Amino acid sequence: MSQSSPCILVVLIACLTFPPSQSVAQTEKKKTSESYDLSVPKPTFSEVKYGNHPRHVLDFWKAESDTATPLVLVIHGGGWQGGSKERLHRFADARALLDAGISVAACNYRYVKQVSAQGIKPPVKAPLHDAARALQFIRSKAGEWNIDKQKIGAAGGSAGACSSLWIAFHDNMADPESDDPVARESTRLWCAAVTGAQTTLDPEQMKAWTPNSRYGGHAFGFANFTAFLEGRDSILPWIAEYSPYALVSRDDPGVYLTYSRPPAIGRNQKDPTHTSNFGVKLQEHCHSVGVACELAYPGAPNIQHKTPTDFLITQLKPP
Repeated sequence: MSQSSPCILVVLIACLTFPPSQSVAQTEKKKTSESYDLSVPKPTFSEVKYGNHPRHVLDFWKAESDTATPLVLVIHGGGWQGGSKERLHRFADARALLDAGISVAACNYRYVKQVSAQGIKPPVKAPLHDAARALQFIRSKAGEWNIDKQKIGAAGGSAGACSSLWIAFHDNMADPESDDPVARESTRLWCAAVTGAQTTLDPEQMKAWTPNSRYGGHAFGFANFTAFLEGRDSILPWIAEYSPYALVSRDDPGVYLTYSRPPAIGRNQKDPTHTSNFGVKLQEHCHSVGVACELAYPGAPNIQHKTPTDFLITQLKPP
């Protein structure tokens, strides 16, 4: 064997591992990308940009109607650290909504790790405001997409559920004086129906409701829950602005929350990040100020809707 043979062997192995038509970057993208479940119809429009960041994109499904249709905006879960709009089927039944005359949109948003280096504080501000911006963008397309601007609901799971509740309870973020027509649109919702929601981002409340809580510190730049709890007093204004529980007021829309296990307030939970303890305490708070809040979990009393989609159709379906 000549001295050049080992080099030739290396080249041959490389060619077999990475064919000329597929780069390393393309291979990585293929491994990390997600696709819609087979139950989800093909979007009417895909990868529509609602902002400047690569993750500022949404997909849209147009319901067939001669009149403007309601719409559900689906915000994916993943701890504001992962996930994508293609997880839509986990949080809402797109086909059932479309059959009921309700259009659908699903958006991506920036992850907290993508904005921390940019100095955005708290990091959770980015994904929350991105979701609100997606909502405003959809309203700006109401004429073109045949959308009823008033009847828009939100759905999502985990962090996407928290985002949905944050928008539902937040005062209108529209800026009527803005030069940007999208920013002039309303951020108010007609309703929200969410799965496994974190209803508070206050570590003190989390600890009181569920002693083994461990979620949320990353939203405010803390390395872990212990640091989050110890640093709570330094971020009280952020908690007041970004915790859904803190924002509830009498003029807010009705919401629906569903969880996979019954609650046990004040006791450790198998999944403290998605415990129905969150739902129990939010429902108590909502009812105390006159906001409708339906809570579903195995064995829950007074369940009127089996799924978030059922609730959304009841609230939004055209007459």
